[in-house]
Amino acid sequence: MKDQYIMGIETSCDETAVAIVKNGREIVSNIVASQIDSHKRFGGVVPEIASRHHVEAITLVLEEALQEAGLAYSDIDGIAVTEGPGLVGALLIGVNAAKAVAFAHDIPLLGVHHIAGHIYANRLITEMKFPLIALVVSGGHTELVYMKEHGSFEVLGETRDDAAGEAYDKVARTLNLPYPGGPHIDRLAHEGEPTIAFPRAWLEEDSYDFSFSGLKSSVINTLHNAEQRGEKLSPQEIAASFQSSVIDVLVTKTVKATEQYGVKQVLLAGGVAANKGLRTALQEAYSQMEDVELVIPPLSLCTDNAAMIAAVGSVMFEKGKRSAYDLNANPGLDIENE
Repeated sequence: MKDQYIMGIETSCDETAVAIVKNGREIVSNIVASQIDSHKRFGGVVPEIASRHHVEAITLVLEEALQEAGLAYSDIDGIAVTEGPGLVGALLIGVNAAKAVAFAHDIPLLGVHHIAGHIYANRLITEMKFPLIALVVSGGHTELVYMKEHGSFEVLGETRDDAAGEAYDKVARTLNLPYPGGPHIDRLAHEGEPTIAFPRAWLEEDSYDFSFSGLKSSVINTLHNAEQRGEKLSPQEIAASFQSSVIDVLVTKTVKATEQYGVKQVLLAGGVAANKGLRTALQEAYSQMEDVELVIPPLSLCTDNAAMIAAVGSVMFEKGKRSAYDLNANPGLDIENE
């Protein structure tokens, strides 16, 4: 049986990434051109600068991915590309590059949902076992997704305001920490104790939704009030207390959903999946559950990459799904309609 090679293209934010995945599970090349240094001085991603960098990098990254894999376009069975959600200008670069390559080499085109990609990053480590729940935690998204089979996504809960990663970055900025703030807060949290009782937004009793805006405001107000009183609060204790509140809500709601839906597997996904505190808390919570497998991706597959997009593309290719050449960037794409 012939091996299947899917090329993935990801440009939803500030990484220009191209990867090739063999038979849906094996990464044969995974190239990521990061723009962090360009955005660091602005304290966040500047959409126009991100788009410009994508234009400069996309051709080089495409060539490098083929070179690393030792393949030609004639070996590629499908071109999977992130169509949304994300920054519209950034998405357009990837979508148009994918359409150009697909048209020029007569290769099927596959439009992929970015969050589906983060979930399927886990398939590059181990096979998915259904039904399952994915906890997606990133800069722009925090959601619990139930899957009963490949390609089926039901959102059980999502953030009503700030995503967890967004709250991390805003708190980090108040503490004068560099961008991206998440890793710095995580590091400080391990040096302090959670001595400050920051709020935890549980919302309605049966809700799996999340809210981190109140928590973020509480941290910022605590810091400002202390500053006005001339007090010096420990950044380590602020970070530990803030992180403790975020993790408590994420883990508690995920465990509750696991029990309610009787799943076989729980997947952690998204950029904040790299957070050591969250990884440890989930491992502790699920060490007691013998009939549920917890899957946590390696750090290289937590942040945006194209291997995860190719992994979704492989499933779509096998199911016979194809995108037409009128495929467009869709910054508000809904995963439940995937």
